[in-house]
Parts: sequence; C-alpha cells; structure tokens
Amino acid sequence: MRIGHGYDLHRLEPVAPSGHGRPLVLGGVRLEHDRGPVGHSDGDALLHAITDAILGALALPDIGQLFPDNDPRWEGADSRVFLERASTEMRARGWSIANLDATVVLERPKVSPHKEKMRENIASMLGIGVDRVNIKGKTHEKVDAVGEGWAVEVHVVILLENA
Repeated sequence: MRIGHGYDLHRLEPVAPSGHGRPLVLGGVRLEHDRGPVGHSDGDALLHAITDAILGALALPDIGQLFPDNDPRWEGADSRVFLERASTEMRARGWSIANLDATVVLERPKVSPHKEKMRENIASMLGIGVDRVNIKGKTHEKVDAVGEGWAVEVHVVILLENA
C-alpha cells in the first residue's frame, strides 16, 4: 500500500470581464459564483490536489513539474488532462485506488449541494466506484483569505493498493 497527500490553493477574483478569475470549477463541476480561480489552467483545485496525491503516492514529480505554469500548452487546460496522466502512471506501475478522501475549504458557494456530482465525476475519471471517493466541504469561519472568500483550499489523502 502507498499513501499520498495532495494540496492546492487558488486565489479567487471576480470572474472576467470584471477581473482575472476563471469560472469556478471543482471536481469537474461548475459552481455558480461571482469569483473564480486565478491560475494557468482551468484552476480546478480539487482535481489538482487529487493529481498531486496520486503523484505523491508514486514518488513522482508533482503537478507543477509535469505541467509547468510557464508552458503555454497548459494555458486554460482542462484539469482532467492532469488527472488522466497521473491515473495512467498509477495503473502502469500496478497500483489502484483503495480510497480517496478530500476536504474542500471554501466560504461560498457551499460545496454540499455539489458533492455527489463531484464524487461521480471523480470516480468516473479514475475508473473506480463512487464508494471509494469522499468529499467534505468546510469553511474557514471567516478567518484568513479563505474565510474571507478570496481563496479556495483543498486537501486530499489517497490510499493506493497493488492492482
């Protein structure tokens, strides 16, 4: 067995044309919000953290090394591409996902109404049952940039087992 931890944080700004924020997408689900992530790709912090958790469990380079933000190929890229690469590397090395546990820290909008769709998307992308994917939504109780609504933060723990 192997365990991996993934983490991502994206600053949230007003969505274009009012600001530099992209539409807010988490786990492949678009959430209606006046702010969105500032990032080189689509800014899906949940998929980024899952990607890093898988790569970490495999002791491979992280998402920033594999998909650098100074490479124009990744400008606006769908984060599914990153997750697919990590998943392919995992399977090629003979590993599969036993379970994935994610915590999304976001003041607003609330994550809870979208959790099941996120779980379904992630399970489908990874080729595993929904019963192996857990997502929790938390707030930062109005403390710091996340709590004030200026950022989204995600933590992921993943357990791999021999396939």
